[in-house]
Amino acid sequence: MATSIPAGSTTDGAIQVGTPAHPADARVNVGASYDVADFPVPHGREEEWRFTPLERLRGLHDGTAEATGGLRVEVSAPDGVTVETVDRDDERLGRSGKPVDRVAAQAYSSFEKASVVTVPRDTVLTEPVRIAVHGEGGVAYAHQVVELKPFAEAVVVVDHTGDATLAANVEYLIGDGAKLTVVCVQDWDADAVHVAQHTALVGRDATFKSVIVTFGGDLVRLHPRVVYAGPGGEAELYGLYFTDNGQHQEHRLFIDHEAPHCRSNVAYKGALQGKDAHAVWIGDVLIRAGAEGTDTYELNRNLVLTDGARVDSVPNLEIETGEIVGAGHASATGRFDDEQLFYLMARGIPAGEARRLVVRGFFAELVQQIGVADLEERLMAKIEQELEASSR
Repeated sequence: MATSIPAGSTTDGAIQVGTPAHPADARVNVGASYDVADFPVPHGREEEWRFTPLERLRGLHDGTAEATGGLRVEVSAPDGVTVETVDRDDERLGRSGKPVDRVAAQAYSSFEKASVVTVPRDTVLTEPVRIAVHGEGGVAYAHQVVELKPFAEAVVVVDHTGDATLAANVEYLIGDGAKLTVVCVQDWDADAVHVAQHTALVGRDATFKSVIVTFGGDLVRLHPRVVYAGPGGEAELYGLYFTDNGQHQEHRLFIDHEAPHCRSNVAYKGALQGKDAHAVWIGDVLIRAGAEGTDTYELNRNLVLTDGARVDSVPNLEIETGEIVGAGHASATGRFDDEQLFYLMARGIPAGEARRLVVRGFFAELVQQIGVADLEERLMAKIEQELEASSR
């Protein structure tokens, strides 16, 4: 029996099997291709594009954005890790899956060289691999592969800074029994545009943890995807975003439970402030007929700090088997908790400082998932800067 439970902006609780249906944006029906021509130019009325301001993509979606370079990628890796720059015909490219929208297909067909980082079998890294992506203006198309051989363990930090109009595909290939943590930071300059598909192929009994942090940029649209290559895989997807005046930040997740006895957990939190700040979070989870023993949950929380901000939060859960451990979702958007503020102010804490403490607490749990001390400190300082700006 196929069961689908679409959700609006506020919902909580476990999912109960109900009347078979398909939500309008069920990802099982989305085509995938390396060929740009297989995707029509979006007009903004499609389900997967209806929240995105297409005019701000600067031609990434319709083929008019010609690559002009201006992107610098630097990789710092511990001993034993292989870092390569490869041509388009390298067999490791595209192994995680095909592009699922026109911008991703355009990026796949347009990049000239790809970066491949490989962690050997049974290698346990004690220091993170750091990939610095710096925009120097102009339009760029990029492709990045991170591969962990079986039973390897690594933390990878991908840090985006500078100014660029960037379309990219990022692949994470996690071998059987391997453990990969990826922290992807979008700390762009104010005018940057960044659209990317991130696809993780999780091997048998492998573990994948993703922490996506989005602060900067004019428009950021990320599409994290998880596919399981065998039973016993686990995926944890965390995210935090701080959306400011005029910014559009969009995170569209898809977790494809096809293999049995796999687990996924999603938790994204965002704060918004300023006129025309717009955050979009789409969480799609598909549990296929053969995925018995699946355990999954997704959560999105949004804190609106000022008038003029807008949030669209849409979790979708589609279940094709009743033989699961558990499945549920929750989504909520609201302002400050008056009781929390009252409690702090009643103890002599000024209103502005009380607001900052509430927001810090709101994000602290997710920041602690990063596990890289210097990066955690930097991100908390960034949150403080954003809050200072809102209090002026």
